[in-house]
Amino acid sequence: MTSRLALALLLALTGCGDDVADRLARAEREIGGMELGAAKVDLTAALAEAGDDPAILRMLASVQLRLGDGEGATATASRLERSGGSQAELSLIRAEAAVLRGNVDEALALLGQDASSAAERVRAAALSVKGDSAGAFAALQRGAAAGGDALLLRDYARFLITAQDLDAASRQVEALSKLDAGAFDASLIGADIAVRRGKFAEAHAVLEQMAEKYPRVPDPWIARANAFDLQGKLDDALAMTSRAAAIAPDDPRVRDLQVQFASMKGEWEKVRSLLAKQERDLDPLSANGLSYAEAMLRTGHPEQARAMFKRALTRSPNNPFARIMLAEAQLATGDSLAAFGTVRPLADSQLAGPRELELAAKAAEAAGLVDAALLRARLRAAQAGQIKTVAAEGQAALAREDWSAAAEAYAQLAHSGDDAEVLKRLALALSHVGKGEEAIKAADKARALRPDDPDTLYMAGLVRARAGRDMPTAIDLLRKASSAEPTNAVFRSTLARYQAQTGT
Repeated sequence: MTSRLALALLLALTGCGDDVADRLARAEREIGGMELGAAKVDLTAALAEAGDDPAILRMLASVQLRLGDGEGATATASRLERSGGSQAELSLIRAEAAVLRGNVDEALALLGQDASSAAERVRAAALSVKGDSAGAFAALQRGAAAGGDALLLRDYARFLITAQDLDAASRQVEALSKLDAGAFDASLIGADIAVRRGKFAEAHAVLEQMAEKYPRVPDPWIARANAFDLQGKLDDALAMTSRAAAIAPDDPRVRDLQVQFASMKGEWEKVRSLLAKQERDLDPLSANGLSYAEAMLRTGHPEQARAMFKRALTRSPNNPFARIMLAEAQLATGDSLAAFGTVRPLADSQLAGPRELELAAKAAEAAGLVDAALLRARLRAAQAGQIKTVAAEGQAALAREDWSAAAEAYAQLAHSGDDAEVLKRLALALSHVGKGEEAIKAADKARALRPDDPDTLYMAGLVRARAGRDMPTAIDLLRKASSAEPTNAVFRSTLARYQAQTGT
């Protein structure tokens, strides 16, 4: 980006006034402080006074792209073209703007053979939208090798996090932190990795420092709210959300947190109020879509809720929340037999908790099924028994990445009988403690129990890939899982990562 000194010289040469110089100086400070919305306002005002200055237009386009304003960046590119912008820079701006507008084929055509780090970043974004995770991963690798683009390293780290390779993501964050333009993203992503590893104190310390350094940016407060939520500290999460809302009340991420925490507190009218205007556009599988459907159920609209949860479960049969809520909606509409059929796969698992068992028992009782008595007995055992304790210990160990403790807990549960979910989690934990053969055996056993389940296919492929065993089969299994759930970013990213590693 053009330096303040260069801009000052340019303004002196073009005879622009002090107001323009002041606006540009302020815009640079705002960009440094990640106050991009404010920078956009100042840059737009500076252009209104100074005319279409190429240096200012470049700054504005960069800010618009980072804000996700594809339409604005396209318009700025047209102004820059008339002011003498080069074809290479114009193509790059227009390509990234096209991605933001959803025109990925146009973006790829505009990029052509450009192999710069910035072009590879935009190419990766376009290929990701097309569902070509392998191509996106390859572009990110080429871009990282070319070096020099902080935003590419940011995207590369995020891709690796999605692919569940936190060690590789951390290496990209380290490289990002060495670039002046990468400090903000390096800190934010580093805190995210710390949270995923259960290092909450470390994450909060980083985010507190970020909040001091970037006082007008909501991101550190949003990240802390999410971290406190994972810690089960709802009051603290609400306090962080309030801090974020004070800075950016209209930020969609703030609204999403408000919806999430209102749902957790059972404030269903508030949830409906927050989301009512978006009802037609809500993805039924998104957090907001599921929250809105539950709000409809809790406020006396079970038929509408049933339809929403049905759509969600059809798209993602392994989503336990959608399954539970559909069963509740079916029970609320008097279809107890359907409710029992819906919740039964969850209730049959050894990991079934009181909620699943009680719902299944209620549905069985309402339908007059003999299963009700057994379910009530299991419910009493789950409320006071060892299985519940061990299952909770296993889940907590997974969350903090204590793989040895997780393997021990799920191995104990596996001795109680065959259960695909238990075996799947056991396989993951064993893989992380270096017991590749045992992990493969556990994953294959889970797959035998649920052969068409994308999750068991994925785990069987993942543990093979992590162990470096039978890579053709590993890739085939990961590919099948990704094909079965093409919208699953974790599946796609993991497949791309190991395809690139094996050259397939």
